[in-house]
Amino acid sequence: METSNKTAREIYAEIKQNPNRKRFGFGAKALLVNIDVQKAYTRTDLFKTAYETDPRQLHYIDQLAKKFRALQWPVVWTHVAYMDSGEDAGVWGTRTDTPDSLQNIKFGSERSEFDERVEIDRKRDVIYCKKMPSAFFETQLQSLCVWHQIDTIVLTGGSTSGCIRATAVDSLSRGYRTIVPEQCSADKHESYHFANLTDLALKYADVLEVQEVFDWLDARAGGAAV
Repeated sequence: METSNKTAREIYAEIKQNPNRKRFGFGAKALLVNIDVQKAYTRTDLFKTAYETDPRQLHYIDQLAKKFRALQWPVVWTHVAYMDSGEDAGVWGTRTDTPDSLQNIKFGSERSEFDERVEIDRKRDVIYCKKMPSAFFETQLQSLCVWHQIDTIVLTGGSTSGCIRATAVDSLSRGYRTIVPEQCSADKHESYHFANLTDLALKYADVLEVQEVFDWLDARAGGAAV
């Protein structure tokens, strides 16, 4: 195993600067999945389980959603919430049992609510309540992708090391070109965040500047068939 004294941030910066880094690239039609942008994970003023990496993350997510809707492409929002018993969290909910624990994000609780700063079109957008890290696991996301003839999935939200990574692995495993806009993903600690961006970029996804994703969407809106 190679060893290094570099930080996770420094290693990721080196990966980004590599001009020979090959990409999966964008396909013909994309779906946007905004993962768990709910108060338990976004409201740092309310909950210690929340985190912020880029202070403009939610603004960028909203901009992506608007551009997807303009193309008549699907926008998906996921959140986690559990029964009072917590049994639907399974073994994932057994390590701790405090007010901050995962299985104690209850249906109808403030922690389960989407952050009010994101703009969800509840008539057009798709909302899934998921129980496990991947947005694909036991939701209808795969069927939605098939129905819309999707070949590219753009992932935002958090955490980078948890649900973003799990969904990216599942996305690639299902044959989708997978895009993670860097400024739209967040985590609790920079080491987890940048180490997982590195791993995603090397193996499972294209980790791009959000502006590059904006530019691609704008070009599609400029005349290409959808």
